[in-house]
Amino acid sequence: MTDDTSYMQLALRLAAKGAGWVSPNPMVGAVLVRDGRVVGRGYHRRAGAPHAEVEALRAAGATARGADLYVTLEPCNHHGKTPPCTEAILAAGVRRVVIATPDPNPRVTGGGADFLAAHGVEVSVGLLAAQARRLNEAWFHFVDTGRPWIIAKAACSLDGKIATAGGESQWLTGEAARALGHRMRHRVDAILVGIGTALADDPQLTTRLPRGRGRDPIRIVLDSRLRLPLTARLLHLDSAAPTWVACTSQAPSAAIRALTAAGAQVLVLPPDAGRVSLPALLDLLGARQVQSLLVEGGAETLGAFFDQKLVHRFNFFYGPKILGGRQAPGVVGGQGIMHLGAAPLARDLTVRRLGGDLLVSGYCQNM
Repeated sequence: MTDDTSYMQLALRLAAKGAGWVSPNPMVGAVLVRDGRVVGRGYHRRAGAPHAEVEALRAAGATARGADLYVTLEPCNHHGKTPPCTEAILAAGVRRVVIATPDPNPRVTGGGADFLAAHGVEVSVGLLAAQARRLNEAWFHFVDTGRPWIIAKAACSLDGKIATAGGESQWLTGEAARALGHRMRHRVDAILVGIGTALADDPQLTTRLPRGRGRDPIRIVLDSRLRLPLTARLLHLDSAAPTWVACTSQAPSAAIRALTAAGAQVLVLPPDAGRVSLPALLDLLGARQVQSLLVEGGAETLGAFFDQKLVHRFNFFYGPKILGGRQAPGVVGGQGIMHLGAAPLARDLTVRRLGGDLLVSGYCQNM
């Protein structure tokens, strides 16, 4: 492993510390090295806060002059909520800048790297680019498409059931798996369930991490006819994140008024076979800067997202129980596929042990 690679790996680890806090911005890490020694490091901590490069430069002080800067994303060259990082880099006298990946934002792409090179800074781009893009996969997807990155999540038995034939589902997995599930909630902008899950489980859909750490995502319920009761816990939470209820134009106007008065935001969307149009919902979420969406179920809701080839990544937790039962629901409902050749293939599969549970994660090919 070269020194450049090890320093960029450090920058990527720093960038990951911003997970859950920086949206709608990307996670970025930066490391300054002079004479083989790290003299400054930084990461973007939250939207509106100093960028990673500026944090690293401040930490380095005068030792930044003549140093090499390793940064996970192309430095910005435009005025936004903060001044251009390129100007700070030049003013500090940095000798060389190593960039993992270009910024796809049209206002930035190539501009930061070209500006630095034009002013005498040695610039290289592409070191650990795949890892840098994976770290910010939701953000890159959002910039490219204007829609959120979709993550399907479910907890099930070893034979793929999300509940018993009698409807019991708590708890299929253990504490370690549930804790990781809450960390996943912290990392996304919004979380979604169908009305069936909302009625059966009365969930909170909040992030519950030790010592109150973590950020609650926006809570979304797919409820085409507005059956969510006014007593639902989703409507009575001490949380900074709002609750949105997505319905169709066929929903009763009285229910819209009642839910609005209870504090929910009601999103009236076009119907698709009597249900909320998922593409219309994703367009609306994108317009509201929702870059990542965690779909937690139930089976029919997950099935609808898989049927329409909207899922990008999945996290399936398997508890060491075998439930059986013809009437016990599986993880993914919906229409399904008629022929194996039409089945989307999972790729980049990983398996992780969490106490007595297993987490199988991967990406959906051709989606």
